[in-house]
Amino acid sequence: MTTPRILIIAGSDSGGGAGIQADIKTVTMLGGHAMTAITAITAQNTLGVQAVMPVPTDLVLAQIESCVSDIGVDAVKIGMIGSAETAHAVADRLAGLNVPVVFDPVMVATSGSVLADADTIAAFERLMRIATVVTPNLPELAALGATGEDLARNFDTKILVKGGHADTDDITDILFGADGEIARWSAPRIATTSTHGTGCTLASAIATGLGTGLGSGRDTGLTLPEAIAVARRFVRIALHEAPGFGAGHGPMGQQAVRLDGGPDGAMLNQITVPLADYEASAAFYAVLGLRQIVASPPRYARFEATGGVTLSIEAAAEIGGRAVVYFECANLQDTARRLRAAGTAVTIIRDEDWGWREARLSDPAGNALCLYQAGENRRFPPWRVPDA
Repeated sequence: MTTPRILIIAGSDSGGGAGIQADIKTVTMLGGHAMTAITAITAQNTLGVQAVMPVPTDLVLAQIESCVSDIGVDAVKIGMIGSAETAHAVADRLAGLNVPVVFDPVMVATSGSVLADADTIAAFERLMRIATVVTPNLPELAALGATGEDLARNFDTKILVKGGHADTDDITDILFGADGEIARWSAPRIATTSTHGTGCTLASAIATGLGTGLGSGRDTGLTLPEAIAVARRFVRIALHEAPGFGAGHGPMGQQAVRLDGGPDGAMLNQITVPLADYEASAAFYAVLGLRQIVASPPRYARFEATGGVTLSIEAAAEIGGRAVVYFECANLQDTARRLRAAGTAVTIIRDEDWGWREARLSDPAGNALCLYQAGENRRFPPWRVPDA
C-alpha cells in the first residue's frame, strides 16, 4: 500500500474553513499526501470574504510543475481557480497527466461572496472536458446553464450534482454520466450552520479515494461511486464534529473524523464485550474516561474512546458470552470474498435494524469477528445520547 499523492489546485481561506486549508485537512485525515498550487489568496472568515488577490498564472503553473516533476501525482482536485487565464493554463497542463481529476466549480462562497467572474466561469468548460468528475451544487449547476445529464453528455465526463441547497429534509446527491443517472445517495439533513467548506471537503475526499489503492492485489483507486460514498460519509461526520467557531457559517470538523471507514482496507475501530451488570459496567467505563454515546439499558451501551474507537457492552447471552472484534471494511463484499476464497466461513452479508451492514466469522483460534459498514451510525446514530 502506498500513500496517495493528491495535488490540490485551489484558493487559500485565511479562516481555515474552506479552500486549501479544508483540502489539506481532508486529504491528511484520509491518509493521503496533500500538495498545493494556490490560485488565490483570500481574506475571509465565517461571515464572508473580505478580500481576494489572484496568484499570477505563471506562479500557479510553477507550483504544479514543482510537485509533478519531483513527487508525482495520483489524483488532482481543482477548486477556486482565480482567473480565466489560469483556468486555460491549468487545463493545458493537466491534459498530459493520466490521473483522475476532480473539479469543484467554485463560484460563490457559503457566505454568498462571489469567487469567480463571468470570464472565469466561461473558461470552466476547458476544465470540465479533462475532469473525471465535476461536482457542482445546485446554484453552480444553474450558473453553468445545463442539467447534470446534459453537462455529462456535452463534456464527456461525470457530473455529481450536490443537493444540499434544495429545500428538503433529505439531501440527495446524483451522479450522472453521458447515458443518464449512474447512482444516487440520500441521507437526512444535519441541522448545523457549520457548513463552510463542504464542497471543498467532498471534492478532496473523492480525489483521495480515486488516488488510493486498496491493496490485496488491487492496485487501482476506488471506483467513482465508491469514492463518492466514502467522501459523503467523511463530510457528514465532519459536520457532526464541527467545533462551532465563528458567528456565521462555521468550519467543519475534519480533524475529528478518525477511524470512520476510510477508503483503504479493513479498519479496527469497534469492540463489543459481554456485560453482567449494566449499571456497574457503564459506571466503570465512564470512570475510565470513555464517553457514553448510546444507552439501551439493561442490555446494551456504546462508548467512544479518545481517538475515535468505540466500545460496546452487551448482555452476555446475546453475544455468546465472549468479546467480538469489529473491522469496518471499505469494500465489505471484496473482503468477504477474499476470506471465503482462503477457506474462511463468512456468514451472508446482511443489513441490520440498527443501520449496520454486517458479516460474522471467526479467526483460526475461534475469536469472534464482525466485518461491517456503519458510516456515521457507529458514532452518530439517530439515537445517540443527546448530551454526548
